[in-house]
Parts: sequence; C-alpha cells; structure tokens
Amino acid sequence: MVKQDWRKSVVYQIYPKSFNDTTGSGEGDLKGIIEKLDYLQYLGVDYLWLTPIYESPMNDNGYDISDYYAINKQFGSEADFKVLLKEAHKRDLKIMLDIVINHTSTEHPWFQEASKSEDNPYRDYYFFRKSEDGPPTNWMSKFGGNAWQYDAKTDSYYLHLFDVTQADLNWENTSLRHELYDMINYWIDQGVDGFRFDVVNLISKRAFQDSEKIGKEFYTDGPKVHTYLNELNRHTFGGKDLMTVGEMSSTTLDECIKYTNPERHELNSVFNFHHLKVDYENGEKWTRADFDLFELKRILMEWQEGIQVDNGWNAIFWCNHDQPRVVSRFGSDEDEATRVKSAKMLAIALHMLQGTPYIYQGEEIGMTNPHFTSIEAYRDVESLNAYKHLKEQGRSEAEIMAILDQKSRDNSRTPMQWSNERHAGFTEGSPWIDIAENYQTINVEAAINDPNSVLHTYRELIRLRHEHDILTYGKVIPRYMDDPNLFIFERAYEGETWLIVANFSKETVQLPHEIDISGTMMIGNDKLNGDIMNPYGVIVIRKTCKIEV
Repeated sequence: MVKQDWRKSVVYQIYPKSFNDTTGSGEGDLKGIIEKLDYLQYLGVDYLWLTPIYESPMNDNGYDISDYYAINKQFGSEADFKVLLKEAHKRDLKIMLDIVINHTSTEHPWFQEASKSEDNPYRDYYFFRKSEDGPPTNWMSKFGGNAWQYDAKTDSYYLHLFDVTQADLNWENTSLRHELYDMINYWIDQGVDGFRFDVVNLISKRAFQDSEKIGKEFYTDGPKVHTYLNELNRHTFGGKDLMTVGEMSSTTLDECIKYTNPERHELNSVFNFHHLKVDYENGEKWTRADFDLFELKRILMEWQEGIQVDNGWNAIFWCNHDQPRVVSRFGSDEDEATRVKSAKMLAIALHMLQGTPYIYQGEEIGMTNPHFTSIEAYRDVESLNAYKHLKEQGRSEAEIMAILDQKSRDNSRTPMQWSNERHAGFTEGSPWIDIAENYQTINVEAAINDPNSVLHTYRELIRLRHEHDILTYGKVIPRYMDDPNLFIFERAYEGETWLIVANFSKETVQLPHEIDISGTMMIGNDKLNGDIMNPYGVIVIRKTCKIEV
C-alpha cells in the first residue's frame, strides 16, 4: 500500500445548524464554528466536514440546495465563510464541503425553468415523464411514498428519490454535468480542502420500469456511475491536494473497491452504512430491535479485509447527522459510569480499524440520544413521515415513540453541549430543537476538566493515529469471530502487531483461554482481572513479534 498523508487524517463532522449559535437565532452559524476552532485544534482533528451551508429552503436541512454558489443567510455570509477558511488554515485545520449532486431543491432556478414547459432548455436537467395511469413507476421515495411527483404545469411527473422538494438530476445531460463541474471548481478556487459527495452512487439511473421491490436496483451503482465519477475527477479535484469521500447508499463491497482504487481516479474513500443496519428488524429501519453483534463484526471485517486487499479506502464511523448516537445504540447510557465506559470502548474499537475515522460533533464527549417523549419535539421530515405511516399501520403511540427514540435522525441533531449553562451554552435564544436534558453533566467544559472523560480518550486516539503507521497501513486480522460478546482483531505492520479486545456486553466475560494478552498497553478503558474483562471494557496490546496471518 502506498503511503498517503491524507490517510492518516481524522475528520470531524459539523452540523452547523446545531453546532454553535452566535446571533441568538436558535440556530448555529459560521461565526459559531470560527469561535470554536481553538477547541477543534485542541481535539487534534485534521479536517472539518461541514454539512451543506448553501442557500436552501431547508426542507431536508440543507440537502435540498437552491443555489450552489450562495451561503445560506441563516449561517452567515460569503465573507464569514472566507474568514472561516482563513482561520481554520491558520490552525492547520482543513475544510471539507458537503456537495449534493444527485438532486437539487425544486426551488433551484434550473428546476423552476425546467417546470415551465416541455421545450425549456433546462427540462432535460431532470427526469420528467408523461403518464396517463398515475406515477410512471412504482419506485418508492426514501422518505416515504411514491418517488414520482405530479407537476400540473406540464402534466408530467418528476423523479425525487428523497423528499418531494428534492428533484433528481439527469446526469445523462452533458451540459448539466459541466455546470456541476464548474460549481465544484468555484469552491476549489475559494480554497476548500475536500468534498463529501452526498448519495453520489445514485447519479446513474437504469431503465424506468416497475420494481419487484422499491426501485433500488434501477438507480443504485448505476451503469455509468464510474464513468461519471472519473469524469468528475478529471474536470475538478483530480491531481489536486484534496480529499474526497462518497456517501454510498445500499452499495456493495465490489463497487466501493472500484470507487476508491487510486488507479481508477474516482474518489479517495467511501461511506457505507451496512454496519449501521444491524438493529433493523428484517431489514426495516422503522422497528425497535437490539443490535446483532455477530452481524456487526461480520460486516466490519468483510469491508476491512475486502478493501485493504484491493487498495481502496474506507471511511470508518459510528455516527453522523443521519444516525442515532452510538453510545445509546451500541453501548449504554443507563447511568453515567456505563455511558463513559461504553463510549470509550466504542471509540477505541472503531479507531483501531483501518480507514479514515470520522467523529460527529458531540461524539467525542459521549453525547446521547435526547430520549424525546413527544412527537412535537421532533423536526426531521423523515421521522415525521415515519410517525404518520406507523400511525396508519395501527401502531400505538408508545410503540411509535420507542421506535423514534431508537432510530430518528433527530437523535444526532440536538445542539452541541458546550457547558452546563442555559441551553448548554449553544444559544442565548430558543434552540430550534430541544437540547438533551443531560447537558448539565455531559458537556465540553466538563469533559476538558476531567482527565478521565471520553474527550481525552478521543484526543489520545487521534494522537495514536498520527504517530503510529500501523493504524493506517497495518493489515486487519479478524480473531474469534464466533465469540458472542467480544470483538477481537489484530493489526499487523512491519513486524509489529496490536491486539484489540472489546467487550460489547453489559456482562463480565472471560477471554478466550488461548489468547495472549502480554505486551504493552497502548490504550484502554479498564484493567483486566486476570482473564476477566469487565462490561464494556476494551484493551489494545502492542506486541513486537510477527504473527501468523
């Protein structure tokens, strides 16, 4: 494997609306990010990924872009963004922008023109279809309902794989593609350091026909997607010192090897979400279920072994703006000691894997799901649609609220908890969404002052990745995959091995009798009692002898 400096980086994701508010509006802003750059430098991360900050009606919290070139006024101005870039770069922090090129808002000028008439020059920028018998296909939107919306002006339907206000772009149109390339180059010229491309593996559609399921097979990893990404690379970020990551929806390992193989000149790395569906009962998100540790381990190791062999690259993560808080999901927040212990275990287990680690705001202090008890507390369009759909199915209010408590995207979108002051130090106004009630004990200020906090474990993990090549380039070797409680694997590189043992259980468990735990403890959250590992314990042991692979 060729060493590339960007592979040793750690990325911190910022959801600006919930990060830090300097105006009292109740919503975060760019100046709020600038105000916290010293903290992010203290944490030790390398890149800051900002979810969309462009002009948008915010029907999907910025992923419905109406102007790719304009900063959304609720976040600030173009001048504020330039200051953010300048101040971040002063601190050796790089800025990654989130770009949505699968769809735009229906308020985007392109769509407004396209919907005027059938012969409008922008008509072919989107997918419009005539149909006398209702929607052209039975494809389902990822936010619920049919994926085609009727447009009365031209007696046609347009495709929206997400919200009805997010119309899918037609990448078959050459002019559209080059307009997108020009836009990306505009931001490169502004000085940004990388891009995260939203659901980018959906940009190539197959035949428009009815599906036996919900339509995914006709737009996931489509026939021209690699051609398009190679062209995107050549016309924009290719050959430049920029980091790129693609969000891949319902993708496969084989496709992601292609997306990230450096010889193909597409993307640096990929997000996949298969490991975050292990608590989906029968594959359905809107269910309440315990997670399956065997399946979690199997998926993680399949991708670790698969991509490392073929010289691609993973993004590794537990949390983002679309996922529940991991400590509430795969750990436990039932009491303070257990929360801290399980948050550290999850952090260490993930950061010992190969790939670029992503930390979502608040994850580094062990923020939890807010455990809302009323539907009025939720804001997310997907969650509100799910609530309505589950009601129609006859589910009880208690059952629906339990499902939302586990699966809603709003779990990750509550404001960052900076201090124990009013509204967690996030805003002097009324926050756009309620703050978790535990902010008085779980906050950045308290974490900095507590040497045993989750925050200091994250700082140490970032330091280890920067200083030890084994975490970036070392081979990943699964061990004891049939253990019902322990996640065990090794990293091997240049005659050195690290052994990682993590207890995902609430119970005290015994280590496999033949495991060798001698060596130097590099990081952990507990001391072993002989061969006994405490609930949510984790150890990382460094050895200097070669192992059999």
